[in-house]
Amino acid sequence: MAFQVPEKGYRNRTKKLAGTALLLAFAMALSYVETLIPLSFGVPGVKLGLPNLAVLLALYLLGTGQAFTVDLLRIVLAGFMFGNMYGILYSLAGGILSFGVMLLFRHVKLFGIGGVSMGGGVFHNIGQLLVAYYTVRSVGLFYYVPVLLCSGVLTGLLIGIIAKSVLPYISHLGGEL
Repeated sequence: MAFQVPEKGYRNRTKKLAGTALLLAFAMALSYVETLIPLSFGVPGVKLGLPNLAVLLALYLLGTGQAFTVDLLRIVLAGFMFGNMYGILYSLAGGILSFGVMLLFRHVKLFGIGGVSMGGGVFHNIGQLLVAYYTVRSVGLFYYVPVLLCSGVLTGLLIGIIAKSVLPYISHLGGEL
């Protein structure tokens, strides 16, 4: 039996799988780095959102399915490694909502990668705030909204700027989209 060269589609699937695995590993490394940064704005839950860089890169390089896989797996794995079940719940709510908004913003093509990232940052915070409200049932949590919106815009902009500058150097990770 002679060895057959895999079809081109097979190579693209393998390339996407490898790119997904690399970006998931990158997200996990960024999750760890984020736990080491002693950043506190006086508001519980405000973070830089460094792991979202990997999700944003996956969205632009690999497509929706792979980016969603990176998003969900990094939330669950980082939650078990560096957090707890409540942290996973809050992160899942924020991650899923922000991912949906990033998809919408990217699809309508009114926003560049920075705008997509800012939308994701803002709605990640909104998703977490909604879970917090349903957990503790206190409208006092909504006093955090201005701070969370500002932090989502600022961190989203930072992640977007980094993604835009890194994307040309790692574009070889993506398959033919």
